[in-house]
Amino acid sequence: MDRRRWLILLGVGAGTFMTALDSSIVNTTLPLIRQAFGADIAAIEWVTSLYVLALSGLMLGFGRLGDLRGHKRTFVWGFGLFVGASMLCGLAPNTPALVAARVLQAVGGAAIVANGPALLTRHFPPAMRGQVLGLQATMTYLGMTTGPTLGGLLATHLGWRAIFYVNVPIGAAALAASRRFIPNDAPQSVHLPFDVSGAMLFLSGMMLLLLGLDQGSAWGWRSTPIVACLVLAVVLGGLFLRLETRLDHPMLDLSLFRSWTFSAAVASAICNYVCVYSIIFLVPFYLEDGRHFGAQFTGLLLTAQPLVMAVTSPLAGMLSDRIGVRMLSTVGMAILAAALYGLSRLGADATPLHVVGVLALAGLGTGIFTTPNNSALMGAAPRQRQGIAAGVLATARNGGMALGVGLAGAVMSTVAARAAAGGQAGLLPGIGAAFAAAAGVGVLGAVLSVVRG
Repeated sequence: MDRRRWLILLGVGAGTFMTALDSSIVNTTLPLIRQAFGADIAAIEWVTSLYVLALSGLMLGFGRLGDLRGHKRTFVWGFGLFVGASMLCGLAPNTPALVAARVLQAVGGAAIVANGPALLTRHFPPAMRGQVLGLQATMTYLGMTTGPTLGGLLATHLGWRAIFYVNVPIGAAALAASRRFIPNDAPQSVHLPFDVSGAMLFLSGMMLLLLGLDQGSAWGWRSTPIVACLVLAVVLGGLFLRLETRLDHPMLDLSLFRSWTFSAAVASAICNYVCVYSIIFLVPFYLEDGRHFGAQFTGLLLTAQPLVMAVTSPLAGMLSDRIGVRMLSTVGMAILAAALYGLSRLGADATPLHVVGVLALAGLGTGIFTTPNNSALMGAAPRQRQGIAAGVLATARNGGMALGVGLAGAVMSTVAARAAAGGQAGLLPGIGAAFAAAAGVGVLGAVLSVVRG
């Protein structure tokens, strides 16, 4: 049985790696795709934007669907759709066709991401939960790290379509392994209704919220489209919560949040991802626009953080199985907050080695925090709610991503504009202020971790 468990991890890990890889590999080839189709920048941005929006809005629903109809069935179905949509992306004759195929990819990716942790939690004993979730996190970070480099190599030597075609043989092999080695899990019920109305309200509200946060800096935070997006997101969110409290079988079981451990884990996860994606958003501006380093050198420096995360996460997971999650998650968030403060103090003369050191410290804190916190969140959910718990975790990640980028962009642009109005160079002060704000979020995450009990 032990060997079979590791084969389950292999199948789930392959899906995790591919979705993480696909989220990062496309960005490096967008200029080539734009040239090939003769599209403008605004149109080609939807290739990545709609993928993220659809992925974020669907994960909660697919987590619930896994609880109702079976996690393996939903996972394998999503994996097959992801592989097929990758082929369609490679065959796309124009930008609209590519965007449509990317949305299909997001549908499959949401089913994979929402059910992977549930499968691992179900088929591994609680004493190994931290270890196995840590190994899954490593696959995520490896996908994020490999994507930009692999995308550049494939696009340079084989053309941009190769970044999608590469998913087909690898995905087909991983799909076959998943079908064979992951045991069939008994669904909660094939007769209970799926909350379609709740799923549509959540999808619409989440997509509007993320669109508003993502485009706030570009369109203007006070512009009519952004205000409309955010207001409608709040209205739809309120309608969604009202509906969920009235249904016998809601998509989101709000009783999960009666557990302080679960609620604190979700809140601290959002804080963590706000911090991580603030770094991902701000560091390229600091290195390329503030320090005038090349894109290739910037990409090399940025690998320090995910590489440390990939090494640290499984170790922290194994340690959390022995000593618990509270101390590790608190220490991890504190280290991340300290790293963000260090980033806020970087000036115009910081050496590349100094930058790498601070990014590595951020990776250390994130790696120490993430796996124990994920283990606490999944462990606080009942067995029949593992899918929805995994969906909540994935949604927290993408929501934190959008909040992090939105917060960082808003603070950076506001401080930079004020400095420019006073006749001073504003970019570096704006970046420093944005990192300081993210450090404050990190402190809040540490407090939530220490008081979780």
